[in-house]
Amino acid sequence: MEFRHLHSGNYRQRSRQTGVTLIELVIIIVITSVAVAGVVGAFSLVTGRSADPLVQSRATALGQLYLDEITARRYDENTPFGGGRVDDVECSPAPNDHDELERFIHVNEFHTGPNNPQPPRLSSDADELYSGYTIEVLVACAGDELDELDRDDDAKRIDVTVEDPRGRHSTFSLYRGNF
Repeated sequence: MEFRHLHSGNYRQRSRQTGVTLIELVIIIVITSVAVAGVVGAFSLVTGRSADPLVQSRATALGQLYLDEITARRYDENTPFGGGRVDDVECSPAPNDHDELERFIHVNEFHTGPNNPQPPRLSSDADELYSGYTIEVLVACAGDELDELDRDDDAKRIDVTVEDPRGRHSTFSLYRGNF
């Protein structure tokens, strides 16, 4: 009997598996594919929005460029060079049919409307950097339909709206005083 006992123990050692079963392999493949799908989904979400800060910062920079350019101009056509208060102020936007920046002398001329659907280009260098962006400029006396202040001919509200290539609008506003 001893001989059979030794033989049966030896047989048991040889029948043990050292690899993985087919079921274990299928479970590993399923778990790995679910994990990979989750990582790829998160990665595509992050990469899809990675350009948002760049687009928004360019829209902000473009709005600031226009506000700086507009506020550097004269308050009214009667404002002397170097500034000074003007008593007889015309607050309605002036129609213009030109697109050269040098011809925009006072703030009202930047107003976009039927006669001027786009404000002037700032420079040819900006065309490439800001392609796909559109600008709208609204100029009105403080207290007009743009805001809720009492009407004041001594201040103009300037709203610059920038539409980025994705269709999002950013509006930047300031008041320009008569001085």
